[in-house]
Parts: sequence; structure tokens; C-alpha cells
Amino acid sequence: MVDANALIAALRFDENGLVPAIVQDADTQQVLMLGFMNADAVKRTLEENRVCFWSRSRQKFWIKGETSGMTLRVTAVAVNCEMNSLLVTALPAGPTCHTGHTSCYYREAIRTEWTETQPVIISAEDLYKK
Repeated sequence: MVDANALIAALRFDENGLVPAIVQDADTQQVLMLGFMNADAVKRTLEENRVCFWSRSRQKFWIKGETSGMTLRVTAVAVNCEMNSLLVTALPAGPTCHTGHTSCYYREAIRTEWTETQPVIISAEDLYKK
């Protein structure tokens, strides 16, 4: 078991109390998304083995997949050399992006446009049906 409080104390959060967290698929190594965590989100991610974030736009805590069901189960958490960003490897339960794509990075720079290069796995409408 990790000592979340000791690990959090060593992190260098930004002026807003946040640290960026890159999420990578534990099986495929594909980068799935980038989110931001405050100390509580880091603690809950480490202790509960599910990816949690601080939503900058909504100014509230959120658990990835709490609305869609497309959760991310943590397999490991690493920190960079400057102790100011995290790399979370996780097992996704379906597409990670709210658009229904496997990854939030589904567009590539091709000539003069950002071109969609990955398919939608499930429509956003179906993803968020209540």
C-alpha cells in the first residue's frame, strides 16, 4: 500500500494547486488524455485505483467515467524528474474521450488541417444516455 500523503507532499503543484496528469493505456501504451489533479484527486487516484481529476472548467472534483461509465482503472502512477507532472497508466473501460474516441488525441496535423485519424468507438450521444 502506498503512503499517499507522503507522495503528495513531495509533488510540486502549480500556483492553482494543480499538477498535470497524462493518462496512458497500460496495455497499448497509447496516450489517452491529459487532465489536472489537485491533492485530493491525487490521493483518491492512488488509494482507490481509479483516475480522479480536478475539473478546471467546472471547478469541482470528478472521477473519470462517473457519467459515462467509461472509467480508468489505475495500474501505476509515476512522476517526472521535476516532481511537477504525473504519468498514470490505466486500463480503460471503453473510449476515454467524451467524443467517443479511444483517445482525446484523435486528430493529427496533416498539411494545413487537424485531421481525424482515429474512429469514433461509440457516439457521444450513446455514451451519455441516461
